[in-house]
Amino acid sequence: MKLAANLTFLFGDAPMWKKIDAAADAGFAGVEVLQPYGENAADLRHRLDAAGPSLVLINTSEPDWDAGGRGYAAVPGAGDRFRASLDDTLAFADAAACPRIHILAGIAEGEAARESYLANLAHAAAQAPDMAFSIEPLNALDQPGYFLNGFELALGVLEELSRPNLGLQFDTYHAARMGKDLSALWERCGAWVRHVQVAGPDRHEPGPGEVAFLRHIGNLGYTGWISGEYVPAGRTEDGLDWLTQLRA
Repeated sequence: MKLAANLTFLFGDAPMWKKIDAAADAGFAGVEVLQPYGENAADLRHRLDAAGPSLVLINTSEPDWDAGGRGYAAVPGAGDRFRASLDDTLAFADAAACPRIHILAGIAEGEAARESYLANLAHAAAQAPDMAFSIEPLNALDQPGYFLNGFELALGVLEELSRPNLGLQFDTYHAARMGKDLSALWERCGAWVRHVQVAGPDRHEPGPGEVAFLRHIGNLGYTGWISGEYVPAGRTEDGLDWLTQLRA
């Protein structure tokens, strides 16, 4: 399995270079960062090259992330802002050697939002055909108002656009918060999944159920990245039993 650490969540408040080294020491082959734009992309790439892990995923640039901003792709009338964000993200991804971008949908609802979303996703896929893009359903309890709030909605968008460089980002925590059975949901959408994020149902470390699910999808042929995106209950290094179990 290709295992990555989400450095936005893991390894505390250490500087990025220390987080990268800690991820490497823990045995992660990849890392992801939700909003890495405060880092110098070239320096980040050099640090990763020296330590070993690859940068496998970033989100589209959202300067208001900490204040609740969640992107612009589905926001009617925000096409120019989305394209500017996309340009910034693509430039960073190129300099940092990151092969995948998660496109944030934004806070929006209704048919106009869906039309905006489709148009902006199509623009991204066409503008950067060699870049892999993903979309991720987020649960409405934690992210109220987020446009992409369900897997059926995401699958409808992916099926309608049918772009080879656009796929699904499957987060076990969000799926569980939506009341989904992970294995049954995978049967419905596994063919579209390009990136997996894992956490326990309490958003802490993955437990036996998540480990069993990851083994299950591996047996079904999933070979993409699996990233730990969770809030550690204590020190990250003290809660990596799930990682050890997956390697066993």
